[in-house]
Amino acid sequence: MPAITSRRERLRAETTREIMTIALRQMAEAGPGGISLRGIAREMGMTARAIYSYFPTRDDLVTALIGDLGAALADALESARDAAPDDPGERLLAWGDALRDWSLSNPQGFRLIYGDPVPGYRAPDDGPAAQAARRICGGLNRLVAAACTAEPDDGFAWSDFPAGYRSKIETEAGDLSPAVVALALRVWGRMHGLVSLEIHGHLSAVANDPGAIYRAELRNLVASLG
Repeated sequence: MPAITSRRERLRAETTREIMTIALRQMAEAGPGGISLRGIAREMGMTARAIYSYFPTRDDLVTALIGDLGAALADALESARDAAPDDPGERLLAWGDALRDWSLSNPQGFRLIYGDPVPGYRAPDDGPAAQAARRICGGLNRLVAAACTAEPDDGFAWSDFPAGYRSKIETEAGDLSPAVVALALRVWGRMHGLVSLEIHGHLSAVANDPGAIYRAELRNLVASLG
């Protein structure tokens, strides 16, 4: 049975959502540095002291935003993967389609997670953003490993990655070779690159249907793996 929340808890949740919605709009209008707790308080008719009871600092608000958005993206990717036919290539295609669909529906969220950093912001070492990133990266690593029919022979070694990266990969995705991990990064770059170009308006000037370009790239990508 779901927990019964009080009216005060519901109001607090609604106010929190409104604060986060306004923050994303501020970012859309003024860039990553435009997020202002005092500005949000003025728009909502709140005192600065009242809004600080929700988010003591701007960085706390940015952390919550990135964490919520990252978790929502991870949920969308995993749901699309799990709904696809039980075939590695089809699951990777579904994952890629979901990345584009979510990003186009949440362009400010995409920019906040993957675009220009918020000036002066430092994410907590193991905060909600890092947790969502592990879900996303681990999921893609596993999909690429499953779709790859032959071990890549690209000469990559664990020394080509940062210290501690191997243990991180093993925690997220199991025992993968450095060549497969490098391949997953290349796959991510191909997906992310086209989505980023579309989000920032660079594809619309050269393609009537950016989605067709993206889907063709996904099909080519999956074919190259198997």
